[in-house]
Amino acid sequence: MDYEFLSPDTVAHYIRQRPELDGVINADLIDTVEEVGDGNLNLVFIIGDSAGNSVVLKQALPYVRLVGPEWPMTPQRAAKEANALSTHGRLVPELVPNTYFYDESRFIIGMEDLSEFRVWRGAMIDGLRHEGVAKDMGRYVAHVAFGTSILSVDAEKHKELVATAINPELSKITEDLVFTEPHDDIGRNEVLPANEADANEHAADSHMIDAMGEAKWMFMTKAEALIHGDLHTGSVMVRALSGDEGPAESRAFDSEFAFYGPVAFDLGALWANYTLSSARWTALGRDDLASWSLSLVDETWQSFEATFRALYPQRIDSRVWKDGTLDYLLEHWREETWLFAAAKMSRRIVGLAKVKDIETLEPSHREGAARGILRLARQVAQERKRTSDPQRFIELAGSILTENKTG
Repeated sequence: MDYEFLSPDTVAHYIRQRPELDGVINADLIDTVEEVGDGNLNLVFIIGDSAGNSVVLKQALPYVRLVGPEWPMTPQRAAKEANALSTHGRLVPELVPNTYFYDESRFIIGMEDLSEFRVWRGAMIDGLRHEGVAKDMGRYVAHVAFGTSILSVDAEKHKELVATAINPELSKITEDLVFTEPHDDIGRNEVLPANEADANEHAADSHMIDAMGEAKWMFMTKAEALIHGDLHTGSVMVRALSGDEGPAESRAFDSEFAFYGPVAFDLGALWANYTLSSARWTALGRDDLASWSLSLVDETWQSFEATFRALYPQRIDSRVWKDGTLDYLLEHWREETWLFAAAKMSRRIVGLAKVKDIETLEPSHREGAARGILRLARQVAQERKRTSDPQRFIELAGSILTENKTG
């Protein structure tokens, strides 16, 4: 696909062409242009002017940047992200970056600069506790779950929205990397030599394979809401209200994997990443931070459930969707959250895209953390049918991660 890529030399000219940025940044006063692309998919520029104003321009490339043109990928994914940002922004504007425009000819999103924030994963790796962020994320998922579902959207309109948000290439990445390849390696999996037996045991576990089959079926067929699709501690920005930690505000970003999918997928992704953080701190002997990380599991769920219950009376059709339906949804989402958490935990250990929480550990510590996560994922996938209490999840995680600690 032929279109012009942004560069540090062309951003000022481009900004002059965007009337939506009038009053946001002055193209004639630009004094900083920093390319901060994630290294995998996109070009991302932070542009500032001498008056202290700034903006972010994010451009989708027609291939996977990490690999190059030999792995083509439609830049139309930017339209999906722009749609999700604007849709979610109407529901919870305080929890997503402000979007100024979407350029469909060059696949560029203009959005709020969050440079004063930092990525939550990095803050957690530094041992900083940003309080209230897990609660924010539960509230975010609840508003998206209610506000983009048939509880809040006319049935015909909902079907149109589902069609508009179809995101096949990005969804296939999740379908392959999260649910399939941990059990059917096509050459992209890798673990420490000390964990090879663990990975082989995990890949061959028939109960886990069945569970992942169920999870993949749900992911591919349950068009419940316009989910974020990749909601983890690396796609949440945080800023302490005072100092380096403590009460904080947050933003969910990088929603290019958004599509109409199962509500519990976003919740499971959060739970999984809280658990990966706990595995790190368990390995390093910081029981206080390990426990704090796991406490976020319950904090997110309680916030999600309370918010969703508060929104439910606003449903547009209450003829048969009574309180029994509300209880049914929450019960099933809680169990499905366990299942998706199991999937998201294990893929980060054996699959292509790993996380710094684990990868930056010394091998002697990483061995036990990785083993604990894989064993926990299998236990979680089995036990969800007996109980889906978040406190039980926390108890299981704390026990299994501690039992497998090495180094």
